[in-house]
Amino acid sequence: MSFLVDSFVMLFSQVLFFAGGWVFFLKQLFRDYEVHQPVVLLVFSVTFSLCCAMFELIIFEILGILDTSSRYFHWNLFLFSILVFLIAVLPFYIAYYVVSNVRFVPHRKDVKVLLTCGAWTCFLYFFWKIGDPFPILSPKHGIFSIEQCIGRVGVIGVTLMALLSGFGAVNCPYTYMSYFVRHVSEADIQSSERRLMQTMDMIVMKKKRIALAKQEGLRQASTARSSGGIWGMLKSVTSNTSGGENIGLLQQETGALEELGRQLFLETVDLNNTVERIRYSKTFKGRYFNFLGYFFSMYCVYKTFMATVNIIFDRVGKKDPITRGTEIAVNYLGIQFDVKFWSQQISFLLVGIIIVTSIRGLLLTLTRFFYAIASSKSSNVIVLCLAQIMGMYFVSSVLLIRMNMPPEYRSIITEVLGELQFNFYHRWFDVIFLVSALSSIGFLYIAHQQSPEKQMS
Repeated sequence: MSFLVDSFVMLFSQVLFFAGGWVFFLKQLFRDYEVHQPVVLLVFSVTFSLCCAMFELIIFEILGILDTSSRYFHWNLFLFSILVFLIAVLPFYIAYYVVSNVRFVPHRKDVKVLLTCGAWTCFLYFFWKIGDPFPILSPKHGIFSIEQCIGRVGVIGVTLMALLSGFGAVNCPYTYMSYFVRHVSEADIQSSERRLMQTMDMIVMKKKRIALAKQEGLRQASTARSSGGIWGMLKSVTSNTSGGENIGLLQQETGALEELGRQLFLETVDLNNTVERIRYSKTFKGRYFNFLGYFFSMYCVYKTFMATVNIIFDRVGKKDPITRGTEIAVNYLGIQFDVKFWSQQISFLLVGIIIVTSIRGLLLTLTRFFYAIASSKSSNVIVLCLAQIMGMYFVSSVLLIRMNMPPEYRSIITEVLGELQFNFYHRWFDVIFLVSALSSIGFLYIAHQQSPEKQMS
């Protein structure tokens, strides 16, 4: 009876998570696009619900909700389900829609399915080979064990997590802190707008001259047809100069001016956005985010320093933050409190914050990425790729969150994930995080130096 109640709780939560993924898909990702393939919506929502279910089970582990055997069963069920989606379902549909968008592929379903199966087989080969260079498994695991799949998904997912974390740790203070806001005045905006209007006037004048030259050419061709016969008409039409104007040269100049106009327009938009950001930084909310920027700057420096130390000394934390903090409070500060009770509460709060911020941060990043590259033809493929990234990201989050939990709450997770080389994933995260953070600092520095006011000064 208890197992049925626990299963109903998980089923009900899955329905809620599925509905959340459905709403996010329609209201955020496909807000400006028409959904042509319902299967894409279904697959994305199911992937989202399975990912959220794993995080829900982590919370249940800490709070002791559900029976132990029920949690173990549902861990295996959801982990197996998400692996099936990440290795079989999502890659197959991605390959199918990619093949469908290729122009020279015949519009026959059997041909598309055959090519899709071939592409999916190639994916499986490279997915398998990606785990060979990494020490991710214990030697006693078989080829078809679930640890083989989790290990390879973990390599890809941890790499994505580290890349996003490294960029976010650098970009967040750069975005929030008023120190990095470029100094832009109204005179700068007016100057940029004046240059833009002058360029647009020159484009209009060039196009008028082209239109008049073409009209003069047609008039000359008509005159040649009536007076000079066919030879005169062909000579007039094929000539690139009409009425003293070189149409080819005018078209080249117009193209160059249009490109300049686009650059000036983007520069003007950027300057206006900077002015709005300066005004926003003076509000209460802007000052609050500016304070957060300083906090995240210290976090970025600390995280980068610790990642460097961990790489140099090949070090991995042996104790979770809650256990270490409890030992410091009891043994060194002499504070007496209920260790078990507060350990559970602090673990729940810390892991809850990590889970919420991970989901929110990833969804915001995926939304920006989708709007940056999506089109009406490629949107289905991109959404499926984002679902693939999301699934690998969240499976890897479970691998890394495990270290932030006290040992008594991670036993089932460790048993379900198998005998993976967990220390490798933490070292790999530090390496990729450090590379991503340093690269982001370099790119943002170059972008800041190339800003409009730097060039104008």
